[in-house]
Amino acid sequence: MSEFKVYKVGGAVRDQLLGLPVNDTDWVVVGATPEQMTARGFVPVGRDFPVFLHPKTHEEYALARTERKNGMGYRGFVVHTAADVTLEEDLARRDLTINSIAAPADWKSANELKDLVDPYNGQQDLKDQVLRHVTDAFREDPVRILRLARFAARFTDFSVAPETMTLMREMVAAGEVDALVPERVWQEISRGLMETQPSRMFNILRDCGALERLLPELNKLWGVPQRAEYHPEVDTGVHAMMVLDMSARLQAPLTVRFACLCHDFGKGTTPADVLPRHIGHEQRSARLLLQVCDRWRVPNDCKELAEVVAREHGNIHRSNELNAAAMLRLLERCDAIRKPERFEETLLACECDARGRLGFEEAPYPQRQRLGSALNAALAVETAPVAQAAALRGLKGKAIGDAVSQAREQAVALQLQQPQVTATHLPDSATPAV
Repeated sequence: MSEFKVYKVGGAVRDQLLGLPVNDTDWVVVGATPEQMTARGFVPVGRDFPVFLHPKTHEEYALARTERKNGMGYRGFVVHTAADVTLEEDLARRDLTINSIAAPADWKSANELKDLVDPYNGQQDLKDQVLRHVTDAFREDPVRILRLARFAARFTDFSVAPETMTLMREMVAAGEVDALVPERVWQEISRGLMETQPSRMFNILRDCGALERLLPELNKLWGVPQRAEYHPEVDTGVHAMMVLDMSARLQAPLTVRFACLCHDFGKGTTPADVLPRHIGHEQRSARLLLQVCDRWRVPNDCKELAEVVAREHGNIHRSNELNAAAMLRLLERCDAIRKPERFEETLLACECDARGRLGFEEAPYPQRQRLGSALNAALAVETAPVAQAAALRGLKGKAIGDAVSQAREQAVALQLQQPQVTATHLPDSATPAV
């Protein structure tokens, strides 16, 4: 009978070898049956294959297993677990060589390399900074394309092995990516957005053809020109990636990063005869991103912020031209008075847009401070006394609301009289700034 052994595997070993913090540890058990696990106090929790919770630490321990493809997509697998499944067989089903290294359960030091089990040369690929598939079984799970792209966004100095890129292109051509379910796509995309250089994820997806299948709204932006005097990088796809990386540089939350990803989708549908101008692209962007949100089942907080940013970023960029009345209307369209925290995120996304341009990476974005101050002035108005005074004058319903708005407008006007820094101008659209 096989000997019961426990190993650390995957990211915990990889990150320790790279000298990175280890946040989660994956454990695999070799030579055990489910009955032996429960006899030792482990609690079974796996639905698709045997996974158990440790009786004390509550960490997950999975029995060594093999997988065999029997359908399209990532769900089309037959899983086999048995006491005679070897560690090498379990490592063979993993995605990348750098994730297919195992260590004894008590392994502590990255200096103890002799104790590692590394049948697919993951350590060498770590040294060479290469993302390489373990075996041809990689092609059986299209989620692995997304995972590899996400790792590229995290490990920014790593390149994709040419044979792995070829394999991913073959998978896309075979329709594997089309079989992905929305929840898994969003799970991987959202995690990739939060990595160090998220543009790498989308560039790799584009290189292998998966972006055209998963996010054609973004894929269409490459090759579409913008006015060079405002966008020295010219290409709208390049600009989208610069904006996204700026959001990472400014440590923006997921909501802002998703808004940055989607804010210019409409530029991919601009008629060729009006290029390089993009008149009215904001409204087109808002419509397209809502389609993406429905397709991927994007959470509401991400969807709502992205819609505001797409629709209003042109007006926010030109807000230095607005008087108090127009400024208040902009705040109201953004629902800033009811949701000031979301408006702060809107302004951060717009700053990423302004600074995500070639040569403007260090440029100030005073619009953010100016609009923030205007909102604070509007919020400082005590509406109850204004409404009571209006009621005493015989006003009712909408007239009372108009009186409150007038008081807020006056407060914003006073704030705008304060000295202001010259704003960065981004006239991408002829949409009236009102």
